[in-house]
Amino acid sequence: MAELTTVARPYAQAAFRSATEANNLAGWSDMLQLAAAVVGNAQMAALLGNPKVSAKEKVDLFHSVTAGKFNAEMKNLVNMLIEEHRAVLLVPISAQFDALKREHDKMLKAHIVSAFPMADVDKNDLVQALAKKYGRSVEAEVSVDASLIGGVRIQIGDEVIHASTRDTLDQMAITLTH
Repeated sequence: MAELTTVARPYAQAAFRSATEANNLAGWSDMLQLAAAVVGNAQMAALLGNPKVSAKEKVDLFHSVTAGKFNAEMKNLVNMLIEEHRAVLLVPISAQFDALKREHDKMLKAHIVSAFPMADVDKNDLVQALAKKYGRSVEAEVSVDASLIGGVRIQIGDEVIHASTRDTLDQMAITLTH
């Protein structure tokens, strides 16, 4: 997985530069997400990996599925990746592009895991507190994990904020055994 990420990075950076120059970050993000979704489809992945299907047929089918949703530069990127048997890179390219876009927009992505479903008011309060702490806008994704017993666990990048009952109990157990 790390290898795909490494190989995808220059493509994502080039797409980001192109999108920035054209003042079209949102458009490029949408195009890359669509391309990643197409590549992620099991039937399309099987077709793209089939050596009996020519590169031209693969390109034509890919573009028929995306039907006019790509600009010329995006079409060129897709064509090149398919011809080089690297279409699978569209998934990490899209992810890295979105990370570059969030950085450009001074936006952080937070994954909040809560012991119980969160009310919108509570989620908004937490997002505002995180935005204040980090000095950036925060885009939050919330999921539920009852094993936390209570509270939340928040992950922003590599940082994890442990604020759940389960995390407190685990920390107490470690303290008591050492």
